[in-house]
Amino acid sequence: MSNITLAAAEEIIDAAHERARELGKAVSVAVVDAGGFPVAIRRPDGARPLTPDIARAKAYTAAVMQRPGRMLKKWQESQPVFFAQLSQLPGAAMPILATEGSMTIKKDGEIIGGLGIAGGTADEDQAIAEDVLKSLGYELEFAAWGVSGEPAGKEA
Repeated sequence: MSNITLAAAEEIIDAAHERARELGKAVSVAVVDAGGFPVAIRRPDGARPLTPDIARAKAYTAAVMQRPGRMLKKWQESQPVFFAQLSQLPGAAMPILATEGSMTIKKDGEIIGGLGIAGGTADEDQAIAEDVLKSLGYELEFAAWGVSGEPAGKEA
């Protein structure tokens, strides 16, 4: 299993902060490796105090669930008890947050980490995450849950 490098994580964070500034937002950005362990987390001046923890939980979710948070929302809505219990598992390091701004980092068909953005609206967090990963050449398509091999769109 490959993991994202510190240099790549810092490149993603720099690009995310630049994109957030264009929107007039101060967002925290977290990048974790494929196992959900932190590689880099940055909270800029003006970002609310809790945003680094939220960003980390979003990144963790995207990495360990191997799908962007947005793709997990319908599953979470259909099985809320199951999702609530995921965060209580002995190996769970963070809560599972099925929400916008939670993107799986995938390169050359392999999941190498997770990205979490927190501090804007849900749509802003999602747009920043998608724009940055796309601009840096990461893959944004993932097979839908329960459907082998078929790519899912942004709204799964």
